[in-house]
Amino acid sequence: MPPQLEVKRSFAEVLRSPYGILRLLQILLGASLWVTIAANKYEGAMHFVLFVAVLFWLLTLALLFLTVLGKQDLVPLVGGERWLPSNVAHDLAATLLYLSAAGVAIYKTEKYTYCNLEAYQHSCLYKVYLTATVFACLNAAAYLVSAVYGCCRKKRGEATVAWRAESERKNFHTMGKRPAVQRQRAENCSSEHDRRRDANDQQM
Repeated sequence: MPPQLEVKRSFAEVLRSPYGILRLLQILLGASLWVTIAANKYEGAMHFVLFVAVLFWLLTLALLFLTVLGKQDLVPLVGGERWLPSNVAHDLAATLLYLSAAGVAIYKTEKYTYCNLEAYQHSCLYKVYLTATVFACLNAAAYLVSAVYGCCRKKRGEATVAWRAESERKNFHTMGKRPAVQRQRAENCSSEHDRRRDANDQQM
């Protein structure tokens, strides 16, 4: 199969896996959160919420692309056999920090509840902070599910985060066996050739 078609097929396999679906959902929710905050005037502790959203949005993008491209073995310290535990640790950290961010967003939302009064006519950040609270909670839930999924794969003895890497590992082992098989066939052919030559020499 041509390399470009192989890359496209591998890309699709990862995105269709539970890992790929969860990562895409996290990227979408994370982007929704930081865009909601950045597109409006924010102050105080909401800087922390924005920091968490942008940080894990970038980290999740990096994890997904490295997995899709099969380059996780090149990452120092956390790559190779440590890739699955590293992803689980990332997801647990994201869950904890998003829960903290949700707590901050809830506090800021409650602080602006007076904006719901009909007599209040000025601009208010109540709806912005409420939306940010919802997205922060959804992000925490998505990363928690991803962490549980990674722990389940680890418990089953899996060493990778997605199905594509499993197939690649099997292909690697299969390719590793091919030279030995080819050598065995060559030796068999050589032995057969020698026997025929000896038989011809004896007849002469």
